[in-house]
Amino acid sequence: MKFLKQIHIVLFFLSALSVSAQVKFEAQTERSSYGLNERFQLVFSINNEGDNFVAPKFPGFKAEGPFINKGNQTSITIINGRVNQKREISTQVIYYLTPTKKGTFTIGAASIEYDGTVYKSAPIKITITDPIQMPTYPGQQPTNVNYGEGIHLVAELSTKNPFVNEPVTVVYKLYFEPRSTVGNFRNFKAPKYNDFWSQYIDMKQLRAERGKYNGKDYSMVVLRKVILYPLESGAKTIEPFKIDLDAEVPTGRRDWFGEYEMRMVEKSLSTGTQTINVKPLPENGKPESFAGAVGDFDFKVIPSKTALKAGESLDLEVSVSGKGNLKLFTLPKPVVPTALEMYEPSHTENVQTPLTGMVGKVSDKYTIIPQFKGKYTIKPMEFSYYDLVSKSYKTITSKEITIDVAEGDATFVANTPSTNKQAIQKKEVFQFNKLKTEFVSASREDFLGSGLFYSLLLAPLLLIPIVMIVKKQKEAKDADMVGNRVRNNNRLVKKYLSEAKKQMGDKVPFYMAMEKALHNFLKAKLHIETVEMSKDNIIELLQQRNASEESINRFMELMNDCEFARYAPATDIAMTNDFERAVERISELEKQLK
Repeated sequence: MKFLKQIHIVLFFLSALSVSAQVKFEAQTERSSYGLNERFQLVFSINNEGDNFVAPKFPGFKAEGPFINKGNQTSITIINGRVNQKREISTQVIYYLTPTKKGTFTIGAASIEYDGTVYKSAPIKITITDPIQMPTYPGQQPTNVNYGEGIHLVAELSTKNPFVNEPVTVVYKLYFEPRSTVGNFRNFKAPKYNDFWSQYIDMKQLRAERGKYNGKDYSMVVLRKVILYPLESGAKTIEPFKIDLDAEVPTGRRDWFGEYEMRMVEKSLSTGTQTINVKPLPENGKPESFAGAVGDFDFKVIPSKTALKAGESLDLEVSVSGKGNLKLFTLPKPVVPTALEMYEPSHTENVQTPLTGMVGKVSDKYTIIPQFKGKYTIKPMEFSYYDLVSKSYKTITSKEITIDVAEGDATFVANTPSTNKQAIQKKEVFQFNKLKTEFVSASREDFLGSGLFYSLLLAPLLLIPIVMIVKKQKEAKDADMVGNRVRNNNRLVKKYLSEAKKQMGDKVPFYMAMEKALHNFLKAKLHIETVEMSKDNIIELLQQRNASEESINRFMELMNDCEFARYAPATDIAMTNDFERAVERISELEKQLK
């Protein structure tokens, strides 16, 4: 018995040793010494599935990772006709280390947990020497690769030597290798265009297309377009445009199937500072009527009518149309005789801003009321502008306008050529004497015992049943949990749409309010909660409520656009369009889901 007991003890320790020997966790590098310009791989491997990995510190190195690689391998052996199958599982945690200085560094122990036991790797000593000459041979993968170096953010300017008020187009483009993908745009830092009038051009959707950068083929995305009008001459600086993004880039290595292995990297990009030399407009030949207009324009002065009676009104429209800095100059003001009463104008702008610059029409409309009979002349008006094509000033002169005023209903006017004296004869005389006498009793009726007294006395008694009815209706309303939730969600839709309108121009709070408005609308109409707000569920419920496919698709597209716009460039025009779309889509589904 004693012998058997000893055998059991020995077998127990052997089995324990075999179990402990099954788990092996170690750290490995290809060599123990590297040059300062070499980038190498550090692999922590366990021959099983591990959890709760804790990495050591990497003094003297810039570390990229961790990158987890899990694999399994099945081996089959046949002994005496008996098939034995064994499955081996392994886990690798990989770091890419780039030395930052020379010396000998110790990378401490890492730890990992398996089956409730924590295993630690042995520390590694690595010596970093002077930079070495890198060997080159066909198919070699360099060890000091800067992944994602083929991504460029560029600001392309239409001209760097414009005149004052000449349009300058700035297009911000992102170039990247065709095999790469980019996304998760964030931390936009748009420049402040000091000394420029600026206008963003709406980028409704970011699309990749082919492009060339430094003579090489790239994929290209236009992130933003801006039109600038320099307001004064001299050397002007355009600040950098900055952005952070994630990019999936090829590593240069290939997998078992011959495809390039990809790696996700974070990139912080900047266009750098741009300098524009703005030229002043020439002084030679500048007309006195020149007010800063630069471009190609047409000038018109048009009265709504030229024959009217005294006391009636006419509209005089002064307008400039064409292509140029339409929002950056003032229109000439008409000079009219003193007998014509002219009011302050209403200003109207119908201007679009495409990539080539402003185009459209601006106008001032004056209301003029003649006081007396006669013929009155509005002198010709001049409008001058600088033409960028001919590099010269041009002046347009309007025609003389004659206003023929006939006798009005309330006045008689005499106006002779030899004198400016005007005689006015009143036709009506206002009478202020009261013609009808009204008598008021001197005695006053006593309030006590009057009809008003008894009405006020009985009014509280009549209000009792009304109060009881209102109270019962309120109790029934409070007990209606579903109805209250719907009413609350409807109230929140209006609240968040109003909030979005207030935040117009501030991208993140605007689109957050828009998303909340759309979500609360769906909650109110579909009677669902936040946890049920999956896109597939929303589409299915809308279809069950007989909403049209077109309306559903447009609503879901709006939700996707609002979600994407929080992380992408957005202009004031885009926000206005999205707000109008939201109101339209909600109204459209509101009618269909009743």
